[in-house]
Amino acid sequence: MKAAYIAIMAAAGIVMTGQAQADEALAKAKNCMTCHAVDKKLVGPAYKEVAAKYKGDKAAVATLAAKIKAGGKGVWGAIPMPPNNVTEDEAKKLATWVLSK
Repeated sequence: MKAAYIAIMAAAGIVMTGQAQADEALAKAKNCMTCHAVDKKLVGPAYKEVAAKYKGDKAAVATLAAKIKAGGKGVWGAIPMPPNNVTEDEAKKLATWVLSK
């Protein structure tokens, strides 16, 4: 029984790692990393800063997905974030990934 539990947990870890890498790949493919980095401010805020700001906000995925898709301004400074050519699903995946940082 214990071996089965360990195998299931290991498989879940592999899936989660694969998903995190896939979403980072999506962020790179959609040029998000041109203006953002995980742990330092570039043109826009670091993803860790965004995750900290929205920690505990149940609507954070939807809020960020909408901002990723439509763009935004004024929350992180004077430089606006332009709209991004992403689908609703891609925007949600990216938002979820950013909030995991």
